This record gives sequence, structure tokens and C-alpha cells, in this order.
Amino acid sequence: MSLLDKIAAAVTPMASQEDRAEARRKAEQLSQGDDWLGQILDHHRQIESAFGQALNAAGAGERRAAATELGGILMAHANAEEAVIYPSLVEGSSKARATMAYEEQAAAKINMAILENLDPMSQEWRDKLEHIQGAVLQHVYQEESSWFPDVIQNVPLEKQQAMTKRYAEEFGRYDRGSSGGGNQPAHLSEIA
Repeated sequence: MSLLDKIAAAVTPMASQEDRAEARRKAEQLSQGDDWLGQILDHHRQIESAFGQALNAAGAGERRAAATELGGILMAHANAEEAVIYPSLVEGSSKARATMAYEEQAAAKINMAILENLDPMSQEWRDKLEHIQGAVLQHVYQEESSWFPDVIQNVPLEKQQAMTKRYAEEFGRYDRGSSGGGNQPAHLSEIA
């Protein structure tokens, strides 16, 4: 963990598991199921599961494969949010939130690229992955607790309907998993 990361962690307390669960519950209530927010919530659950798989993988090959799977969903999700949802944060709430959202996702992309170059059986690899997981969980909490509810409340419904379609298109552009996309680079370092 870098010195800047340690300072940020000390200044900004992490949301508790209970806080995250409550934010998720409220976000799910705001979602129409298959709208942009519903798609994002589904991706958040997939990302959380992928972290668990990577952290619980036994051998080097299994850890690399799990980290690659995690990177695929994380990058597709991040790119779709950045292209479609974050511009609406400016309209929905504030430019400061949008700036923070972009910065946090850029940091996650950089850290995932660094993770690729670490020995998957080392403590350094595990520490890096846990650091990324903590940052992503906090980012997800911010999105679900306040940023995205602000978009729901302040962005016109017609625009949100267009966002739903565009988010799915952007996610599909980068996802090579079950969403049917296929243009994702083979290595995360090609994205970051």
C-alpha cells in the first residue's frame, strides 16, 4: 500500500459491512431490475464474487486465472460506467463526485496491471489484491449509497432509459464473458 493510500485510508473511514448491505438494499429498491442501475448492481455482485474466487484460489495458475476473470469484469464494468454513467453524475449531483469516481477507477486499473506482474503465490500479490478489493468495495459503497441515487433522482427518465441501453453496449464492448462482448484485450496492462 502506498503512502498516499495509507493517508487516504486514515482520513476516509471504510464503510462497514452493515453500511454496504444497507446501501445495496436501498439501491436495489431504486432499480427497475434491468435498467442501468440494475445492470450495475449485478456487476457489483459479480465483482465481489470474483474477488472471493481470486483470494481463495489455491495454486499459481488458479490465482492467475481468477485474477484475469476478475480483471475482465472489473474493466468492462469500469469502462461502461466511465463512458455512460459518470457524465451523468455531473448532471445528477456534482463534478467533484464524477472526478473522484474516475480517479478511483483509474487507480484500480493501475493496481490490477501491477498485480499481473507479481508472483501469484507471494504475500505481496495477496496484499495487493486485498488492497484493490478494499478500494473497490468502498467505491461501490459510494456509488450505491449516494452517487447513483442522486442520478436516479436528478436525471430525466428519458435520459436514464438511453443510459440503460448505452451502458449495456459499453459493457458488452469490453466483456468477453457471458454478456457476449469480445473485444477485451488479452492483458489488463493493455488497457491501463
